[in-house]
Amino acid sequence: MSLWRIRATVDDRPGYLSVLTAGLALSGVNILAVQVHTTEAGAVDDFLVVAPDTITADELIAAVEKGRGRDCWVARTEVRGLVDQPTWALAQAARLVREPDALGAALGELLGTETVTWQPAPAPPRSGVGTGALAVADPSGGSFVLRRSAPTFTPAEYARAQALVEVAATVTRQETERVTLLLPDGAEVEVRQAVAADLPAVLELHASCSAQSLRRRYHGSGTPAPGRLGRLIDPGYGLTLLAVTGAGRDERVVAMANLIGEGEQAEGALLVQDDWQRRGLGTGLLRRLGRHGERIGYAALVLHTGAENTPMLRTLRRLHPAAPLERDAAMVTATVPLAGTPAQL
Repeated sequence: MSLWRIRATVDDRPGYLSVLTAGLALSGVNILAVQVHTTEAGAVDDFLVVAPDTITADELIAAVEKGRGRDCWVARTEVRGLVDQPTWALAQAARLVREPDALGAALGELLGTETVTWQPAPAPPRSGVGTGALAVADPSGGSFVLRRSAPTFTPAEYARAQALVEVAATVTRQETERVTLLLPDGAEVEVRQAVAADLPAVLELHASCSAQSLRRRYHGSGTPAPGRLGRLIDPGYGLTLLAVTGAGRDERVVAMANLIGEGEQAEGALLVQDDWQRRGLGTGLLRRLGRHGERIGYAALVLHTGAENTPMLRTLRRLHPAAPLERDAAMVTATVPLAGTPAQL
């Protein structure tokens, strides 16, 4: 038995796909997987099949056409073809997390192209759909041109390529946004944006903080459950910054700064490990929260702290002396105007 890929256009009408699959079955062909690509000309069905060794490409095409398929393309494939498309796409996305510069190669693997070339010219929207040369933007500038002799690229494949480009752009942006803070005492910490995989390290940060530090951060409500912490790390609007020391397996989170969007404003909050307090780390993180808030487009940064949290209040007065402080019982709220345009949420 041999593995084949078959691609054919089928009218998107009830019963047409079953007629095609019945025709293949009469030829001894067993369908292992099918993907449907919606196009203006009809549904393009992509089959992974196993067929008798004696069957030829022409016989497969004849079976497809007998089953009312058209514009048929067939080709032998390898065992790797047994990997379903979502799994294969996720594998390429994971590759980009490890190797952000491998976008061209990942696109080629995702779409099974014969060549991938880079050009300085930008890619027009949907350039190459319906042809054998697909152009997609390179987040660093220019574009990649993906070529294969057959089959032609579908809108669904263009969308997959664009999704992979977005992954590469996000990874690249996070890499470039890593900064090293030099604290007044000479210590260095790296500040980067948090990702979902940081949850265990953030849980360790909370476990290493004193009850007083946690009470000041969460205003007496205690350490959040892991599910809530996960939402803080990756909020729907805003971001979370982590201050880390070490690298690789020795990396340790020593502070967390949250920026949570609420309409045109964003709420900011800090948690700094006790050993790293009063060393300028909180000040550096607050500055970066403000810059990120401006870049995203928030009009103001709102910070809540306890009236007894003297170190935090001192930091706020030093960084933002003009920001109004409003006291409500034991809580103080500072509203820091930002230079960004109000966010469109």
